[in-house]
Amino acid sequence: MRIGRRSLAFLLLASATLWGENPNVGTWKVNFAKSKYTADHPAPKSLAVTFKEQPDGLILDAAGEDAKGNPIKIHWAAKFDGKDYPSTGGADSADTVSLKKVDDNTIETSNKKNGQVVTTVHSVVSQDKKTRTSTWTGKDSKGSSETWIVVLDKQ
Repeated sequence: MRIGRRSLAFLLLASATLWGENPNVGTWKVNFAKSKYTADHPAPKSLAVTFKEQPDGLILDAAGEDAKGNPIKIHWAAKFDGKDYPSTGGADSADTVSLKKVDDNTIETSNKKNGQVVTTVHSVVSQDKKTRTSTWTGKDSKGSSETWIVVLDKQ
């Protein structure tokens, strides 16, 4: 009987290891060499993003310095249900965020201000779970659509 319990415990532990947590979970730092920014969305001087898992969603805390040296401090907690959740310090002054899980490694994020989408982000974690590539779509200062890519490395 004792061997059976040990085997069951091992199988449960192995299952958790194989399926693991959300691959976004952890701390990520921007890889400036691989990222591509725009004039209206310039590269920050520094940026670290930490994701924590919550039931049916994620909690994000980002900190760093923007291109002008101003502090970056973003926080939100959202579920993968497409509903709006409060966001503080958000990109382009977003005050809410909504998440959709496309698959195990892909998330779609909408950043909104006063209910209007200001940026959308398509984020993919690589199969080896070491790189997170986020393709941002928004508007430049003239109102034209633009895209920039932020590549983050797992710490």
